[in-house]
Amino acid sequence: MHQGKYVFAQITEFLPRRVFDGIVQKYNGNKHTRTFTCWNRMLCMVFGQLTNRDSLRDLIVALDAHKAKSYHLGLGSGVNLPTLARANIRRNYRICEEFAYHLIDYARRVCACNDFEIKVDGNIYAFDSTTIDLCLNLFWWAEFRKAKGGVKMHTLFDVKTQIPSFVYITTASVIDVNAMDFIPYERGSYYIFDRGYNDFERLFRIQRLEAYFVLRARNNLQFNRMYSNKVEKEAGVKCDQIGTFTNQKSYDRYPEKLRRIKYYDSETNVEFVFLTNNLELSAFEIAILYKNRWQVELFFKWIKQHLKVKSFWGHTPNAVKTQLYCAIITYCLVAIVRKELKIDRSTYEILQIPGISLLDKTSVKELLTNTDYKNVNELNCKQLSLNLF
Repeated sequence: MHQGKYVFAQITEFLPRRVFDGIVQKYNGNKHTRTFTCWNRMLCMVFGQLTNRDSLRDLIVALDAHKAKSYHLGLGSGVNLPTLARANIRRNYRICEEFAYHLIDYARRVCACNDFEIKVDGNIYAFDSTTIDLCLNLFWWAEFRKAKGGVKMHTLFDVKTQIPSFVYITTASVIDVNAMDFIPYERGSYYIFDRGYNDFERLFRIQRLEAYFVLRARNNLQFNRMYSNKVEKEAGVKCDQIGTFTNQKSYDRYPEKLRRIKYYDSETNVEFVFLTNNLELSAFEIAILYKNRWQVELFFKWIKQHLKVKSFWGHTPNAVKTQLYCAIITYCLVAIVRKELKIDRSTYEILQIPGISLLDKTSVKELLTNTDYKNVNELNCKQLSLNLF
């Protein structure tokens, strides 16, 4: 794999070129294109993510400084600012979107693990959204408030694999709960929601699809207890009840029985009330499932700190969505490299090390592999000591 290639070229070899070319052909992405193809554009965007470029001009300056290496990096014969700007405006963002979903599927297969703290048959997903603030004068289409713009990234996060399985990008004015209509629900899987998603009609849809939900209930919940299960008080479970909604509107939207669990978390000194349609897991296991909802919050925090999703390289909706999906592509690429090369480092470390080494010709595995400095052969060699006095 190495053979004198640049680190960036070695990393991007993990991207399936044939799949990308098929998507480009589907959307006729290379129409009226001479040299700067969609593949070159996507690699430029990934390069900008890995090197943490602040602006489109900053990215072009970095690429132009190494213009002689562009062909060997997979970026074509070179790129200038107007060409990349026009490409982000005109070329359909769905090319990067579909490719991101292909990488998501691949990364989830590669990163699959069975060491979750509780044993459940289906997948476990945490769903939430994050708002990215925008300047309304520049991003006129992203109306949010009177003098503020923004976009929302609604994300379904696979807790077991630590990979986002579904990303839906809207303007910030879209209510979070409306994004539940676009979630690709799977039979037998678990979906974890915060209290902002108390829409009983949409939750009943999950019930009809034979999937499970765990939801933090609101304080004004009106619930009619039918019977109670035994509780583990030493584990923090205060009550475990089966019943239906008392409010007629709520009952019309969710006419079947469901489960209400009250749990006290001694670490945070907070009492939680959960609603779920799963009647088999213990109440403590339901509490553990909800505790893992925090994984999607950590994902949002991570990409905002380490990838370029807060400052954008274009002002149109197409450019913004292209950059966000390229950030997801970069995240999945790092996860795939980590698993395929069996690197014992965190995702953060793997992202930081290539960021300053993309133009080196070192082997990626050698660059990313941890060195055990306590187990170096030179330390055990019998070397004569040199006495100067």
